[in-house]
Formats: sequence, C-alpha cells, structure tokens
Amino acid sequence: MAEELETGLAGTALASKRATRAQILIVEDDPSTSGMLKDLLQSSGYQVLNAESGAQAKAMVDEARPDLIILDLMLPDMDGLVLCSELRSQAQSDIPIIVCSGTNRRRDAILALRLGADDFVSKPFDIYDLEARIEAVLRRSTQKSQQRAIEPDHYRVGDLVIDRSRRHVTLGGEELQLTPTEYRLLYTLASRPDEVFSRDELAQRVWGYRDASSGRAIDVHIRRLRVKLDSVSAAPPPIISVRGFGYKLVSGHHGVSSVA
Repeated sequence: MAEELETGLAGTALASKRATRAQILIVEDDPSTSGMLKDLLQSSGYQVLNAESGAQAKAMVDEARPDLIILDLMLPDMDGLVLCSELRSQAQSDIPIIVCSGTNRRRDAILALRLGADDFVSKPFDIYDLEARIEAVLRRSTQKSQQRAIEPDHYRVGDLVIDRSRRHVTLGGEELQLTPTEYRLLYTLASRPDEVFSRDELAQRVWGYRDASSGRAIDVHIRRLRVKLDSVSAAPPPIISVRGFGYKLVSGHHGVSSVA
C-alpha cells in the first residue's frame, strides 16, 4: 500500500489548486501508513494532524476541532469502533469520520457506519478513491453546516424543548437522558412536526446511510424513545406511526392515537 501511495503523490499534486485547506486528523499508529497519508493529503492542500492512539486522538479533537477524521480501527489503547462511538456521543459528533482499516472482521464496516462513521474504506485502498471519498464527505459536511446555520437554535413542540447548541432536551422542564441515536431521531422528528418521515429518510438522517435492516432498527429506537418520553410527568407530543410508511411527531395531540 505504501508503494501505491507514493506512486500517486505526483498525480495528486494538481489537486492542491482546488484544496479547501480543511484540517484532517489521521488516527493511525503505523508510522509508514500515517506518513504516506500525511504526504498525500498535504500534497492536495490539506492541513494534517496525526494521533497514534485513541487517547491522543480525543485530546487533539478537543483542542484542534479538525474538519474530518480518518480513523484506523486497530489502535494500541482502544478499539477504533469504541472511539468512533465516543466521538459521536460527545460535542465532537458533528465532525465527519472516515474509517480506514484492514480489519478482517466482516461486520466491522457495518458496525462503524451504525456507530456514526460517514464512510468506510478497506485497506489496501486506492489513493484516488480515498481522496474522492474525503472530498465527498467534506462536501456533505459543509452542506449540513450551512443547513444548520439557518435552522433555529431551539425546537419547541408542546412542552418538549430541544436546545441545538447544547444538545439538551427537556420535557416540561425535566431533562431527558437520550442516547446520540435517540437525540438525532427526536431532533429530526421535531424539525418538521406533523410531517411524516419515511423509515428510509429517518435512517439516512440518523445514521447517514440506509440498508435493508435500517427500517426495523428505527422501529426499535422509536419504541425506546417513546418509553423515555412517557417516563416524564409532563405529557409528551406523541410519535405517531403511519402504517407502511414511517413516523411523525404530532404538535397537537388531542384525539390522536397511534396506529402502531
């Protein structure tokens, strides 16, 4: 793989003219791989940081707030899947993550995506494919940031209040303890109350991808979310199932019942 990276350095030099100067954090403990990746990305105009462990990566994310993370799964101090999940569950959750790994575990790619990774690239990889994926992920991230910039800081549906800046949810003044997946799911439903979201659209917004099993996974998380909403003394806006399609959060729930 190192030879393949070296071969492509000359070709990628032209990309420097269109580089965005985005800052990329490489989380990789193999010096030859991280060094070649650094040379490749810098030749394309990116700013590059390198972390050799999960602990170092978390510290650098807190300090530098990179625009994108390239994450290996085989780290000396922790499983990269655990690190991916932790980054997604904290304030850093908006930073896109591309998992780049030579793992032989077949389900690691699926798990990485379900834990919040934006893409998965297997080693050995094609350098042009990797660079194209980086550009695509950064482009989607920019579009999401622009969309968030025009959205309100708070969503209020009845007694339910979602504070976007703090990722804080209250119902009738009581704080709800939600997982990152539950938060993204509730946030999505509350962004367009009384409108129906298909299971596919919810999966795309919550995890960033769709597969054959994502619809049933959404059903499981909806059930868990309903339990947490019902555990508070204030009456929650109900999440209504539309049979054969998806779900909606109802802003005015008098006389409304779930079809599920």
